[in-house]
Amino acid sequence: MKEITQVLRENSMKVTPQRIAIYQMLLQTKEHPSAETIYKTLSPDHPAMSLATIYKTLDSFKSAGLVQELNVGGASSRYDAVTVAHPHLICTCCGKVMDYKNDALSNLREKLPENIGFDIAFEQLLFYGICKDCKKQVQ
Repeated sequence: MKEITQVLRENSMKVTPQRIAIYQMLLQTKEHPSAETIYKTLSPDHPAMSLATIYKTLDSFKSAGLVQELNVGGASSRYDAVTVAHPHLICTCCGKVMDYKNDALSNLREKLPENIGFDIAFEQLLFYGICKDCKKQVQ
């Protein structure tokens, strides 16, 4: 795996401790955090980092293709450093976002006919429902 500083430089980004910390957090989690969650997690070690810095950094990462933004409903987006198209499961009770691995759902873009007359910019497949933890609580 490439070092974070190298990835940032390859994408013409200034290497800062804040950018390194944000990208490292996204690479190390499967939680799909919101900007607010990233801020709360990183602020103890980076007290000078503002929420505005996190939003600007996430926008830069998104433009560079380093993260994908998931609009899962509600007030804030979630972010994923896995940029290869893959399905997500979203719990409508607790808001948890999980990756879903399924070979039948991979490479959907390649399965579409070429003559549909539509240029696909990006793809996201989101499934909404209730996670097993929330199901246990209601039973």
